[in-house]
Amino acid sequence: MHRFTYARPETPDAAVAAFSAAGAGARYIAGGTTLFDLMKLNIEQPAHLVDVTAIRSLDAIETGGRRLRFEAMAPMSAIATHPVVLRDYPVLAESLSKAASQQLRNMATVGGNLLQRTRCLYFRNGPAGAYPCNKREPGSGCAAIEGLDRGQAVLGQSAHCNAVSPGDWPVALTALDAQVEVLGPTGRRTVLIDQLYRLPGDTPHLEFNLQPGEMITAIVVPKTRAGRRSTYHKIRDRESYAFALASAAVALEMDGDRVTAARIALGGVATRPWRASAAEAGLIGRRLTPETAMEAGHAALAGAVAGHHNGFKIELGARTVADALMIAARRT
Repeated sequence: MHRFTYARPETPDAAVAAFSAAGAGARYIAGGTTLFDLMKLNIEQPAHLVDVTAIRSLDAIETGGRRLRFEAMAPMSAIATHPVVLRDYPVLAESLSKAASQQLRNMATVGGNLLQRTRCLYFRNGPAGAYPCNKREPGSGCAAIEGLDRGQAVLGQSAHCNAVSPGDWPVALTALDAQVEVLGPTGRRTVLIDQLYRLPGDTPHLEFNLQPGEMITAIVVPKTRAGRRSTYHKIRDRESYAFALASAAVALEMDGDRVTAARIALGGVATRPWRASAAEAGLIGRRLTPETAMEAGHAALAGAVAGHHNGFKIELGARTVADALMIAARRT
């Protein structure tokens, strides 16, 4: 095990100060369900850990007023089972309840969940240097592009990386235009969820638009009537404890059987949570039928590019969107 030092501050400002004092190589840790794995794989080798679990003010769940507010330390399981979220925003509850296992959901925090790193085989497996991976070693190459790419992205990839963004919760938040509050050495700021994630481009190792020392403190979701008519539909190799081959977060507003507003985001098929704006626009004013839902599904995957083994994801992704639309439409 790589040696490291450790601090457990009791306020957000103290946590940022501890991170800044530690300098390069510091990492925040909450539930630890991602970082500990990365440390054991020698992908992350922090010199200093700043444990934020002693900060009592960061685990609240607020559902009153004109927005939902989830403090970053709230456990995934607490939001997945919250009665207001279950009733009014099933897309959020389902994105959490379909992730990981119950034990992990009890430990993992919704702030940390936003910063998961990819499950790409070449990123996670083997000793450092065993396979070229631009996320692990910038400039080394990408073994997945010409290798086993069944689980890789068909949207948003570059010549340097085609690794899938692994999260479920970020996809649902993307569909609902969530905002992320962060605190860092230069103060507080708010980031749209769509701006938190970077495309790989030629710097795949830079995955998030966070500055050194910034920590996520809260997630804010604007309330919308589309919340009740929503779903998170996830297709995977097995029904539990598996990452998505394709997923869709959908929320609808309807007048009778016609769509008046639509929100669609994709997971499992792209290098970041993927908003399908063109598919949304194409539904407005139309009757939602299996045929129009399928049209929207294909529009959501427009521009997808298959690799050697993942071409099935294009049709699977389209059908996942179509099914999610019909599930959401049946809800009131």
